Amino acid sequence: MWERSATPSAVGLPRRTRATLAGVFILTAYLMLFAEATDSGAITFIVDVLSGLSVIGIAILLYPLFRPSSRIASAVYFWARMAEGVIMIAAGTLFLAGKTGVRDDLYEYVQIYFFIIGAAVMYYLLYQTRLVPRFIAIWGFVAVAVLVLTTVLSWFDFSNPALDATLVLMITNEIFLAIWLMARGFNETAVAAR
Repeated sequence: MWERSATPSAVGLPRRTRATLAGVFILTAYLMLFAEATDSGAITFIVDVLSGLSVIGIAILLYPLFRPSSRIASAVYFWARMAEGVIMIAAGTLFLAGKTGVRDDLYEYVQIYFFIIGAAVMYYLLYQTRLVPRFIAIWGFVAVAVLVLTTVLSWFDFSNPALDATLVLMITNEIFLAIWLMARGFNETAVAAR
């Protein structure tokens, strides 16, 4: 049921390679978190650019698998993730140019919304297509809901360490999804139906 072969998909990239690359890109997209541990403009620039390119890569890899399920949802997913990736690259570039506050503002006031839209649509499409087990998509929906809640509460300057800690749901879900894709690949039956 779960793909282990390297049979090429309709768009040319072997399904197994597509799943492995998507998993690797999901993990490397989180490199931007390491920028918080340094004041180095060069390191921040590098991790933001790598993270942004990874987000763009995920969108490019998953779009052909999502498109047959829903053209509109897959287009929203694709463009939200493309915008998110470009914003991350811009944030790193601005940080390198000495605009540290602008980088923080881009992440806090712009990138987060594209991330939420992209993640919500991705988990909807993963649920619909059954490319991965549905429990992963449901877990992702819950994580997105928590992220939306914490984001809305931040508009009112409400911050609580316990509430902020619930964001680990999103990180652990995406790490689990990445490992699943690298270890198990996509559901072969679902991919064949694409």
